[in-house]
Amino acid sequence: MGKTISEKILSQHAGKDLYAVDIGLCEVDFCFGQDGTSGLIIDRFKDLGVKEVFDKSKFFLFIDHSAPSPSIGVSEVHKKMRHFAKTFDIGLYDIGCGVCHQLVPQMGHITCGDLVIGADSHTCTYGALNIFSTGVGSTDLAITVASGRNWFRVPETIKVLINGSLPKGVYSKDIILHVIKDIGANGATYKAIEFYGSSISSLSVDARFTISNMAVEMGAKAGIMEADKKVLKWVSRRSKKEPRPVSADPGAKYTAVKEYDVSNLSPKVAKPHAVDNVADIEEISGLKIDQAYLGTCTNGRLEDMEIAAKIIRGKRVHPDVKFVVAPASREIYIEALKKGFMETFIEAGACVVGPGCGPCVGTHNGVLADNEVAISTANRNFKGRMGNPNSFIYLASPATVAASALKGLIADPREYKRRL
Repeated sequence: MGKTISEKILSQHAGKDLYAVDIGLCEVDFCFGQDGTSGLIIDRFKDLGVKEVFDKSKFFLFIDHSAPSPSIGVSEVHKKMRHFAKTFDIGLYDIGCGVCHQLVPQMGHITCGDLVIGADSHTCTYGALNIFSTGVGSTDLAITVASGRNWFRVPETIKVLINGSLPKGVYSKDIILHVIKDIGANGATYKAIEFYGSSISSLSVDARFTISNMAVEMGAKAGIMEADKKVLKWVSRRSKKEPRPVSADPGAKYTAVKEYDVSNLSPKVAKPHAVDNVADIEEISGLKIDQAYLGTCTNGRLEDMEIAAKIIRGKRVHPDVKFVVAPASREIYIEALKKGFMETFIEAGACVVGPGCGPCVGTHNGVLADNEVAISTANRNFKGRMGNPNSFIYLASPATVAASALKGLIADPREYKRRL
């Protein structure tokens, strides 16, 4: 019987044939924790009584969620992580390095065909590189740090075909919001999603990361794409590991096949307080905003900075709007500086913060006040996500966020299509 990509990767790492709903003990190629989860990872690792990490090159720590620290409590967690990293001689990306989900692939830790887990739900991002990557709890991560292995239940797979040429002003963020609206926030729970189609093929690797990143917003364990020439070139420039591309077999079994034509897609906005509460820009434009945020593991990459900078250049942010920009990594920050994107944002009145998660997780760098409205390039708009349960978060593409920052209202980026 033919296999899906997930079935193949998990079979390879278990050393035996596995199919959907089977359970296998698999060798893990890379794992990590971030400052929101690593305190527990360290505690559970110590509880196991293990004296060494399974492989120092395959486990890293990242300080990105609250970086620099906004409180004494968080500072103690950071101190604990630094001490653990020194004690066990493992890698740690400290404040200013950037978001884990940008750094893990950017720094060459992973490659096509890998099995990767992280103590963070958006670990599914790396599916864009033909990797089975998924988020796990801190205890599961600690067990892997100690043993190099973990149990996996092989997910069933949904096949998603996306075809058509995107109109001006419409981006990969709009595609994935469109898909999430259709499938629903719980429509792919504990399933893998395989993304195919001419639209996916036409996207850059940066744009593909956006789509895989938000697979979990449908409940999916992984959001995987094939390794085409773009992916192999991207990986070869960053990783010394040999890629092992994996494709689904012709006879692979899927629980559903979903097809979308995005040729006439409008920009999308996810309304509070659910990611699948999605509307076309025509339905929601004109709503007053208080804050605009460009960044996160979803849309904090160089391509996202460029899209927003083209709209912002030579203009001023609306006086009633706080526009916060957070590049996803130091490398992106430096490149954006060289290309003039950061100068454009600062001259327009934006506040550029250090590489990291920024306001997304609601611990610092832009916590909202009561009844304030934010439009963000992040992946979640749950109540309280940006630090205040009495605020309102709308999700959109970098273009829509930039256009809205200028208007002071949720705005249609196609008004600036000559700049895009």
